[in-house]
Amino acid sequence: MTPQEAQRVIDALADGVDPDTGEFLPAESALLKPSVIRALFVASRALETPRNEARATKERPSQAGKPWSVQEDQRLLDNFDQGADLATLTLVHGRSKGGIASRLVRLGRIKERAEIGARAKADMPTAAAP
Repeated sequence: MTPQEAQRVIDALADGVDPDTGEFLPAESALLKPSVIRALFVASRALETPRNEARATKERPSQAGKPWSVQEDQRLLDNFDQGADLATLTLVHGRSKGGIASRLVRLGRIKERAEIGARAKADMPTAAAP
């Protein structure tokens, strides 16, 4: 049985339905007690959590959420001043685009996070007129 199949069974029971027949459970069933129903809903949500956490962990940059050191701040400023684009900064520093932009605002290099996007567009080559 897969976690998804187990979740389907748990959800049916929490709804007061026999997962095999689709019929309502008898009124005297222990599965219809409020504490049991709450426990079944908690169990169902718990089956969803690992999949979502794995995806979130996989997609997060390596340094996301970690504090910035003075040395890393200086490297960011140096890279930015040398013209590194946002994609390069995110890779070099292991941070998200938003994290890089927010840090540059905090360090006074840009006034708004949107400026980094405007800079990227300004650096893009334009098509030559025919």
